[in-house]
Amino acid sequence: MVIQAIHDISEICALKGVENAVLSPGSRCAPLTISFARNKKIKSWTFSDERSAAFQAIGMSQSTKSPTVLVCTSGSAAYNYAPAVAEAYFQHIPLIILTADRPTEWTDQLDGQTIRQTNIYGQHVKKSYQLPDQYEANETYWHVNRILNEAINCCNEFPKGPVHINIPLREPFYPEADEELSYSNDIRIIESPKNIDTVKVSEIETIKGFSKILAVIGQTDYDESLEASLNSDSFPVVADIISNMQQLDNAVMHQDLFLNNIKEEVAESLRPELLITTGKSVISKHLKLFLRKYKPKHHWHIQQSGDVADTFQSLTKIIKADPAATIRMMANQLNEFSDDFQKQMRVNYLQSWKLIDSNAAKTIEASSKNTSFGELLAVKSVLNRLPDNSILHLANSMSVRYANFIGIKKKPIHIYSNRGTSGIDGSNSTAYGFSLTHNEIITLITGDMAFFYDRNAFWNNYNPSKLRVIVLNNHGGGIFKMIKGPGDQPELEEFFVTNQSLTARKLSEEFGYQYFHAQNENELQQILTSFYIPSDKPKVLEIKTNPDNDKMLLSKIREKLNQV
Repeated sequence: MVIQAIHDISEICALKGVENAVLSPGSRCAPLTISFARNKKIKSWTFSDERSAAFQAIGMSQSTKSPTVLVCTSGSAAYNYAPAVAEAYFQHIPLIILTADRPTEWTDQLDGQTIRQTNIYGQHVKKSYQLPDQYEANETYWHVNRILNEAINCCNEFPKGPVHINIPLREPFYPEADEELSYSNDIRIIESPKNIDTVKVSEIETIKGFSKILAVIGQTDYDESLEASLNSDSFPVVADIISNMQQLDNAVMHQDLFLNNIKEEVAESLRPELLITTGKSVISKHLKLFLRKYKPKHHWHIQQSGDVADTFQSLTKIIKADPAATIRMMANQLNEFSDDFQKQMRVNYLQSWKLIDSNAAKTIEASSKNTSFGELLAVKSVLNRLPDNSILHLANSMSVRYANFIGIKKKPIHIYSNRGTSGIDGSNSTAYGFSLTHNEIITLITGDMAFFYDRNAFWNNYNPSKLRVIVLNNHGGGIFKMIKGPGDQPELEEFFVTNQSLTARKLSEEFGYQYFHAQNENELQQILTSFYIPSDKPKVLEIKTNPDNDKMLLSKIREKLNQV
């Protein structure tokens, strides 16, 4: 016999705007699985590997901008969600995690598939909830309804993020053969309060007294309103590729290259008086080091609500308001209440940043000529050939760094990357889940270690024909040859790079994907001419490279920039 309060969980989710549910097989979770699988208002997907399933859900939430439900059975299945839960927490991605559990009296009694699931995700969820394990009381239906409403509201309120509901369930788990199931007609929906996101002019009017203003935008989904507000001739905007702000006329994109070993006098000239930030994490290590050393006198962070990180160790003001509206008011203050001299000082400061950024772009272009083929050049070619209005997912390690070195300018591409925790573990799954709920071409650029680590992303019965996967295969963790420290150790190859001989060909054949292979620029360009032609199967392009070539090219670029 199915408990009505449990069966109604999917209906509450549907009525509160949930579009997708990711289910993993199990018996203890059967009442939840049946509830979602039979609910025509929600699209249910099934993935057997819970670690992959949770990252698939992240991709779906990125695509739909609404929470995705996760359902798993009891025991270690729930723990396999943990990496993705942490990623979602730091990236502000809404997930509703429903973990089936054994009745509470069986915890610590050596019963099968029984672990301590209460608060299992610790501080990496916005809030944890526990449903009752007895349903005889009249108030139980009200209790479950209230908890689901509260949890989904919490999930959606800024900053969005994952919430966990642990659900102890007793046998029987399955309805009788002749048992009719329906959703209640008296489900009560509690609306979430709206965020207050206005700012007073008095909070920002002092901006007109600053001549050197620098904006840094952390990881952000593309926001047309924010882009319009930031497009200014009053200040430069440092825009990592994951900020989705590289289309701006005043964007600075190559900071991670030119801020490395920058000359003292140049660094001082670039030091801001006022630093304005919004968004989440930034990729650029050298930007963080620069701003921590050459601190601004004032640092204002704009965010609607929630905790604020002091990444650059200089925070002086938190403005809890809508970033786009606030920056638009700041720009108005600068334009309307500044004299010509102040305006010219700001233009000069902007031009200083733009000049050094332009020199870096030219250095990359000049250094790329007559150079041995490698991953940096391969990523450069791929970025230039991405279809307009498509989606780009970047795996961690060198893939996202190469893309950040090069940048995307004046190309309508929306960019995503798992930079909440910056792990390689779910890159395939996140892109795959995104592709299942999106209609445009999705390109994933990944390295071999991230690709093979998450191979279970492809272990399912779906066919995302618009997915394009580009694997940079240098047969190991090439990043350890790039960074200081590991490269000087005798254990480098075996314990850091961890050389491996796998290729993507067999995996592609196993899952029925179209497979392409390139070893030089000519082969790559020929493949890219047809790679984005529509097909009925996903496509995988494997690019074989030598990490030593990229190490030499990056050293060459940095050496030339240090001479400027």
